[in-house]
Amino acid sequence: MEPDPVLKGRQISNSGDYSMARNKPTPKDAFVMFNVIYEDGTQTSNRKVPGSELGGLEGDAPAQAIIEEQDRKIEEQSGRPRGPIKSIARVSTR
Repeated sequence: MEPDPVLKGRQISNSGDYSMARNKPTPKDAFVMFNVIYEDGTQTSNRKVPGSELGGLEGDAPAQAIIEEQDRKIEEQSGRPRGPIKSIARVSTR
């Protein structure tokens, strides 16, 4: 039996009546995604950098330092070293 289309997206409360389910608001620019190319030719995609760290006079320049710090943490946990970053490029959202 398919759900009633009128009730779609609604939840039943403890009292038995239907109410609209609320979605938590998600900030659209919480993170900016970057593709990273390393000097050895390897690439990682969609690396997250906090959007609050970017912009201003430096633009995307702080992203490389943040990604390098992420790489150091990954290296510590995995034991596999990452090479130097050759370039980074912001992932277009559309």
